[in-house]
Amino acid sequence: MTTDPQPAPASGTVHWIGTGLSTGRSGLSLVCERARRVVLWDRTAERAAARLAALGLAGRAEVRALAPGALAAGTGPGDVLVSMLPAAEHPALLRLAAERAAHFACTSYTTPELAEQARRAAAGPRTVVLTEAGLDPGIDHLMAHDLVARAREAVGPSPATAVFTSYCGGVPAVPGPFRYRFSWAPYGVLAALGTPARYVAGGGEVTAPRPWETTRTLTLAGEDFEAYPNRDSLPFVAQYGIPYYWHLDTFVRGTLRNAGWRAAWRQVFDTVAAGDPQAVRALAADLAARHPTTPADRDRVVLSVSLDLRTRSGGHWHGSRLLDLTGDPAESAMARCVSLPVAYGVTRILAGALPAGLNRGPATPGEAARWLAFLGAHGLAGTHEETGSTATGVPA
Repeated sequence: MTTDPQPAPASGTVHWIGTGLSTGRSGLSLVCERARRVVLWDRTAERAAARLAALGLAGRAEVRALAPGALAAGTGPGDVLVSMLPAAEHPALLRLAAERAAHFACTSYTTPELAEQARRAAAGPRTVVLTEAGLDPGIDHLMAHDLVARAREAVGPSPATAVFTSYCGGVPAVPGPFRYRFSWAPYGVLAALGTPARYVAGGGEVTAPRPWETTRTLTLAGEDFEAYPNRDSLPFVAQYGIPYYWHLDTFVRGTLRNAGWRAAWRQVFDTVAAGDPQAVRALAADLAARHPTTPADRDRVVLSVSLDLRTRSGGHWHGSRLLDLTGDPAESAMARCVSLPVAYGVTRILAGALPAGLNRGPATPGEAARWLAFLGAHGLAGTHEETGSTATGVPA
């Protein structure tokens, strides 16, 4: 029998590093409520203080300039470093956390480098490493764990054919002709389109070199969207606890866009397909200037996770979860959906509830249920539907 490695005791101090658009009032205020001490780091202390004031949190946290050596000098054993910086900055911050016997959290995907660092940090300073704890990845993982657990309970250890889809998008609440507005990392949005997508369709592994070419219509609550696969979906089969006796007909994680997006982005696809990075950068800069998110705009987050099972005996079970949130003048939908989950994860680190080493969001269905309950109590519940056929032994 194995047990999870015990984490180093948390000190109660949280270093929130970065004050960009994904640092929302909901998340940062939760950390300020639960932590003994919070330090907000930005390029200058003045910028950090201005962001605190803009979030209505003036005086709730200390502010510091992220100068060379300053964070290292200010980090002590058991502190929690929360990186809201670009993903390329995470490895250096995780190294610092391990060196100081501190803990680390971020909202980004787990790279092989982060996974290896987390393995070493678990064995040595017993560092908790929390990744994939935002919206996508993050809340999508919670919904997937929930649906898989419900399906396994409903169907039991019966062989079944499974169709799993998970689509998420940050879109304009009121879409214009371009069907999209840029808020940050415009080059990253375009470059991601040029990354092949790997997923399961028709019972077999599929690779789409140009993911946008597989765009399909997805109707959610009576509204049409456009959806396409992105990244590599296959590693999440094991992460979500899909049992070996389910035959995967479909398993895809992807991106959601407003209806009409593919037609509006034809020029973008032509440039991405040509494969010239400089041309993509130039187009990204031009589009960001022409289609920016302004203070008057409201963003919208739509996340849909669905699981459908059909047993060999003819039984059928279906479950789905849908989160649809529009931002308001106080906080964007994206900032709320990204910052609140990672902030709750930080509170779990402070409570000693997460094991040392790598945690790609909640690691168990029970922990995922705890996170979902918390987020639901704070306005991020979404809707849940579940149906089943009683005629063939699958509970309704």
